[in-house]
Amino acid sequence: MHWSQMFIPTLREDPADAGAPSHRLLLRGGYMRQLMAGHYSLLPLAVRVRAKVIEIIRQEMNAIGAQEVLLPDMHPAEVWERSGRWEIMGEEMFRLTDRKGARLALAMTHEEIFAFLATELNSHKQLPQAWYQFQTKFRDEPRPRAGLIRTREFTMKDSYTFDLDRVGLDAAFDRHYAAYVRIFERLGIPAIPVEASSGTMGGSDSTEFMCPSPSGEDLVVYCPACHYAANIEKATSRLADVTDGPGLDTPERFDTPGVRTIEDLATGYDAPATRQIKTLVYVLDGQLTLVLMRGDHALNGQKLIDATGAASVRPAQPDEIREALGALPGSLGAVGVGGLPIIADRALEGRRDMVTGANVDDMHLRGVEVARDIAVGQWADLREVAAGEACPQCGEPLELIEAIEVGHIFKLGDRYSKVFGATVLGPDGKATPLIMGSYGIGVERAMAAIIERHHDERGIVWPVNVAPFTVVVTVAQSEDAEVAKAGAALYDQLAAAGFEVIIDDRAERAGVKFRDAELTGIPYRVTVGKRGLAEGMVELTERATGETRKVAPGEVAAQLGELTGKG
Repeated sequence: MHWSQMFIPTLREDPADAGAPSHRLLLRGGYMRQLMAGHYSLLPLAVRVRAKVIEIIRQEMNAIGAQEVLLPDMHPAEVWERSGRWEIMGEEMFRLTDRKGARLALAMTHEEIFAFLATELNSHKQLPQAWYQFQTKFRDEPRPRAGLIRTREFTMKDSYTFDLDRVGLDAAFDRHYAAYVRIFERLGIPAIPVEASSGTMGGSDSTEFMCPSPSGEDLVVYCPACHYAANIEKATSRLADVTDGPGLDTPERFDTPGVRTIEDLATGYDAPATRQIKTLVYVLDGQLTLVLMRGDHALNGQKLIDATGAASVRPAQPDEIREALGALPGSLGAVGVGGLPIIADRALEGRRDMVTGANVDDMHLRGVEVARDIAVGQWADLREVAAGEACPQCGEPLELIEAIEVGHIFKLGDRYSKVFGATVLGPDGKATPLIMGSYGIGVERAMAAIIERHHDERGIVWPVNVAPFTVVVTVAQSEDAEVAKAGAALYDQLAAAGFEVIIDDRAERAGVKFRDAELTGIPYRVTVGKRGLAEGMVELTERATGETRKVAPGEVAAQLGELTGKG
């Protein structure tokens, strides 16, 4: 390929609205252009990288016996209604109506469609099955951000396994887990497997693969000592023991004028946050619900969703709260409340001599014993883990790491197969629902994650496995016929040796060409110039280290072969 003939519109300055390194460098390096928020055109260099990412994933999927398919991106509403996710997906699902009035959706994911296809299976002798695809997904993200990290249109490798029983699912899950470890290693992404919430996917167990990065929007709770790792939506910690006093025979009211916060109550009324019951009011699927937390603990919203299975969750409005409880936030409590669901965090189990709101403005209760005074209907782990808390496995302090989710694998079980009647006859001749797994990798997000981990102040530093080209031949003086001829000869030599090579033959200053080579991140640059040729040499520069060596033109292919492992 000739740089002079390729469309590589590099920029000299960072775009004003690009913050994440991958966003900034993909735009500056001429890899992509934005059409509108969350939608990007991938240009020739990006298409080459994307193809390599896909090929690495494809090789590892094929290696575990998965078969590639391609399913439609436009789905009838009825399919999603059967699974119950037409409503659960909410506003993030793109919906449309065709000219005949049929309601349709653009694919957010494909569990329903794969389960529907699996109804073609009829015997346990056809199992196990593993199917995968590379297909576009659409999500109406309210706030697309960070370039390719969160978009509204993206490519997903999603695969699905079908087994007769849970033992088969466990084996399929383990095969995918191992394949994902290999994939991310080959892509140059240091992905950490972490415990995760299954969210709207459902199922029992799930593991996310997280790439540590300041540009990430997920938080991983991590223990450096024992390597416990979990998404903050799933993580737990070991709490320090708390000793309660004997308390009172019955709760006692006391005035708390002007108290609105946990801190107000703690500083003015001898009620440390560890002895307070914080009462939050949410509307879950239309039902006003009290959510109880220890005063110094924060609620994790996804844990609340997972614990209740609610499809719709929102904080209650002040007028709804006053109508139900007779007071406003700051004086709310659950003592004596009946007729409303009450869910409490496990940190409150067995607690006594606690303080909480009295459901009268500017009044609180002391001497509250949770089991005696509050009709808790459900106990669950609802609190968000904080940095420095004790690891649940070894007791050492936990850290919080910002990260990008680059992969997620789920054990779905029979949720979707039962809905769509995807059954096979087992060895006993009885119809058995297929046991499913679901496994995803975002292709363009993986590209962004690679850059987040492989860049410097001059630009992208692609690993060889995914670089658009392995080497660029930079002709320092294109106007000089002898230099141009030598550059073209070296280009032909490297291409014949099997290297993916591009020649920068533009009529530009050498400095411009060097900057673009560094910006676009091509792993190796061979500079062909007058001075070097006079000595019978060219310069071979490694992008990652900046190391330059003088090499005879006839030895460049051998040197590159040693450096890239292709020798």
